[in-house]
Amino acid sequence: MKSLNLLTENVIVFLPIRLLRSITIDLILMTHKIENIAVLTSGGDAPGMNAAIRAVVRACSYYEVNCYGVYKGYEGLIDNEIEQLNARSVRNIINKGGTFLKSARSKEFRTEEGRKKAYENLIKNQIDALIVIGGDGSFTGALKLSEEFNFPVIGIPGTIDNDINGTDYTIGYDTALNTVVEAIDKIRDTASSHNRLFLIEVMGRDAGDIALNAGIGAGAEEILIPEENMGVDRLIDSLKKSKHTGKTSSIIVVAEGDKSGKNIFELGEYVEEHLEDYEVRVSVLGHIQRGGPPSCYDRVLASKLGVGAVEALLDGKDKIMVGIVHKKVTIVPLTDSLEKRKQKHDQLIKVADITSV
Repeated sequence: MKSLNLLTENVIVFLPIRLLRSITIDLILMTHKIENIAVLTSGGDAPGMNAAIRAVVRACSYYEVNCYGVYKGYEGLIDNEIEQLNARSVRNIINKGGTFLKSARSKEFRTEEGRKKAYENLIKNQIDALIVIGGDGSFTGALKLSEEFNFPVIGIPGTIDNDINGTDYTIGYDTALNTVVEAIDKIRDTASSHNRLFLIEVMGRDAGDIALNAGIGAGAEEILIPEENMGVDRLIDSLKKSKHTGKTSSIIVVAEGDKSGKNIFELGEYVEEHLEDYEVRVSVLGHIQRGGPPSCYDRVLASKLGVGAVEALLDGKDKIMVGIVHKKVTIVPLTDSLEKRKQKHDQLIKVADITSV
């Protein structure tokens, strides 16, 4: 067997690249029975989803597997809005934000009857496996579909919140960060011109990754995140110290899931009541964080994960998520990806405290 391997290696070295590729594909196809793969995007859109779809479709084309796009997420799966895609179907989308397959939140898919309809449409279209691009809610749906009907599924993490366990980064996070920093930079110009204090709300219902990193990157005076409840009194004390040291304007970045017990507008009123010297303004960045062309990092990440998802399916993997850990594509069980992410922000919080004096 050892001599056979050596002989095989010696022969392959001299084979033309096209023939080598054909042999590689044939070897992979021998190990699986998957001929048709469907891909959908679900939940909130994120920059880079199109790049991920493109990578899935072209990986399928490379490995000579049919690829189908499902429009409008799980709702489209229930309504049988499924269309075959090829390498040319996804041209010129790598630089586009959003998702050309559209996305939707499906109440019907949360029911067993709805998932049964979705499964029947997969079978009707002779689809052998499903790739789901989305966040934890999307993965929960994929896992239920797989468990109830023994259907192969793989998840690709696409959410700007970066709150999925088992991956260092999710598709869309880097772009959202850059969008937030750019917006804060512009707001700071007017804050400085008018000696105002701005409270800026960013997305992050359960995770403070965007608020904390964008806050440090944009030079915010204070950052409020769901994981750390600093309290409004500490905020007031901090702003008073800043005022005493000569600061005439301030930027406070607040994650939407902040645990201060007040929404952003109530917080603004509270600060204004206790700091008469400040003119307080509130800015909610909202859905601009989801839009825009994806950054280079998100395009490359999405391409890696899209190819990785197809290769994992062809390798017989199921009920897993492909992620990125220490710059390498890795896989984790979908059940693990749904566990609450244990983020340690201590170092970043310390950096934020030191650099905001």
